[in-house]
Amino acid sequence: MAALDLLGRRWTLRVIWELHRDGSPIGFRDLQRRCDDMSSSVLSTRLTELREAGIAASTATAAQPAWHLTALGDDLVTAMGPLLDWSRAWAERR
Repeated sequence: MAALDLLGRRWTLRVIWELHRDGSPIGFRDLQRRCDDMSSSVLSTRLTELREAGIAASTATAAQPAWHLTALGDDLVTAMGPLLDWSRAWAERR
């Protein structure tokens, strides 16, 4: 239930998707832009929650921290694959 609570929070799945999308670390501002310019406070909160859950982590670069999925985060994206397949089939029927 704790995982479903975390994943059900506003913007959480979008942040995970954007961190997964090209597989390379991304800075806070670039991530914010990819998430349709969500507020910085919401993004900061979601990244903190994902870090505390072990799904995302940040690494320091010369200019700024860059965020990426951890191995656990990659496993989550893989586990969500069947749901993505189902949602595509569902969308085609609509």
